[in-house]
Amino acid sequence: MSRPVPELVAHATELFAPLGRIRSRAMFGGWGFYCDDLFFALIADDTLYLKADADSAGQFRAGGGEPFTYAFKDGRTETMNYWTVPEAAMETPAGMQPWARLALAAAVHARKPKKAKR
Repeated sequence: MSRPVPELVAHATELFAPLGRIRSRAMFGGWGFYCDDLFFALIADDTLYLKADADSAGQFRAGGGEPFTYAFKDGRTETMNYWTVPEAAMETPAGMQPWARLALAAAVHARKPKKAKR
């Protein structure tokens, strides 16, 4: 039995559509987004986060973004390099594009090189 797709997942998929082939997958109580084979965004606790790196995290911060943080059962917290986007970016695909392209660039930079075949 497949899990129903929440409204935010459907909306984000529409926002990301101009990027290429978008697919989403339920994972860890949230959702992950791929453009082609690049994992570049996630939804957790009804919030969309886009992947960032050392080059783009400052841009997300300057745009008012907040990093994705989660808590462990023992009270520790961990912050991952995924950030929220400005509210206006959630309104149209054109508004989302600059942020989504930053996330795709971060995903490309984070991709591990394929091992050479012997």
